[in-house]
Amino acid sequence: MGSVLAGRQPEKMLYYFEEISAIPRSSGKEKQICEYLAAFAKKRGLVYRTDSAYNTVIKKAASPGYENHPPVMLQGHVDMVCEKNADTIHDFDTQGIVLCLKGEQLHAKGTTLGADNGAAVAMMLAVLDDNNLAHPPLECVFTTGEEIGLLGAAAMDTSDLKAKTMINLDSEDEGIATVSCAGGMRLGMEKLFSREEKQVYALALRVRGLQGGHSGMAIGDERVNALKAMGRLVREGMNTQGFHLIHISGGNKDNAIPRECDALLGYETDTQREMAGKAIRAIAQEIKKECKISEPEFYVEIEEIDYADYQPLEAGAAKEIVALLCLAPHGVLCRDMQAGGFVVASVNLAAIQIQENRTAVVFSPRSSVDSLQNNTRRNLEMLAQRLGFTCQCDSEYPGWSYNPYSPVREIFCESYRELFGEALKIEHIHAGLECGLFVDKMPGLDAIAVGPTVRDCHTPQESMDLPSCEKMWKLLCEVLKRL
Repeated sequence: MGSVLAGRQPEKMLYYFEEISAIPRSSGKEKQICEYLAAFAKKRGLVYRTDSAYNTVIKKAASPGYENHPPVMLQGHVDMVCEKNADTIHDFDTQGIVLCLKGEQLHAKGTTLGADNGAAVAMMLAVLDDNNLAHPPLECVFTTGEEIGLLGAAAMDTSDLKAKTMINLDSEDEGIATVSCAGGMRLGMEKLFSREEKQVYALALRVRGLQGGHSGMAIGDERVNALKAMGRLVREGMNTQGFHLIHISGGNKDNAIPRECDALLGYETDTQREMAGKAIRAIAQEIKKECKISEPEFYVEIEEIDYADYQPLEAGAAKEIVALLCLAPHGVLCRDMQAGGFVVASVNLAAIQIQENRTAVVFSPRSSVDSLQNNTRRNLEMLAQRLGFTCQCDSEYPGWSYNPYSPVREIFCESYRELFGEALKIEHIHAGLECGLFVDKMPGLDAIAVGPTVRDCHTPQESMDLPSCEKMWKLLCEVLKRL
């Protein structure tokens, strides 16, 4: 297959983006990309190391004249969120991403693009491979498991890193530098149940057409959560006699707002199924009216399935699962109105899966205020207890506090103004970044997060703006020269 990005600038960064796009690198399965990075370093005679979590550090000596300058860390994560449309056939474990250009925007065919955070990986490789750049000693840090709780950064031994300046390349708006972020965690709920043998008339429900999005960056955009929508639909189906719940599944990533959800309901007579279908269609139309501005493509598929043997959930468990979907919090929980409505606390109802005799539900709470994050956790634990679910929290990571005195921030601002004739905007974000973990591990570390413009992360609509990549490359090269 020929190159999609040949002739585009920045040439070397885009070359490496295309290279790594051919390598499967879903969260928790980063061995192949780790091996690629090791081979890259060996070929160029660069010092490198990997650890048991497949984190990789590649070091490059300073360019001539910069040998006595303090080292600088460049950092990004190699894993990507693997989402695809329901009608897209793609195996993320064995297949690379299929790239396509739409004007100046780079997309993938039916899947996430992986610019979050492949853009950082490609940019660091381009820096390491360019012997004409002026720069101090470099420590390029490639972490793993970021999309499932910043696991690689949390496990990483930083004792051999000497940098006092960190440039994280996981920000997603060119022209905006991120200087603080929220902390987060993963909260899982589980419930065991029994099933019964039953012949029923089945009704399949499929929620489709929603935007989804990054559960930190897009949580304040009032996008509809497919699981919450399905909760309303199934609750309406429960009002008809003869109801049985056979299956519900939707969402598969903690940090992605669910776009799709499927359910299978059963009824003891065809008349009952017909009545339920009519009521569910009416609610689906109500939801469509409610979200016509924020979710214009929302729709619900309702299909009648032949009368057959099924194994519905016991009635009590079905009621509790539907109650959880309807009562569970999702979205913004608290805003700072003095800061223009900045999201301070939120929760993403991320996934539900019913498999055999077990229901698993996943939440992703975020907050930049510890007391609010603790309040969210306790509320979810209370909800779980009331409905007979067990509850466990893990993958907790700290927020990143604003540093009032940051030399690297000043250098970025000066460089941006001189290069492009406008001010670099400074931003605090609700999403999680690895900066907080590195600042905790490396006292005195001065950090900033920047990157090219990437839109609709964690969805198959993800795109990377190529002109912003060129600007970001010029900015990074200028800052490294000044550092």
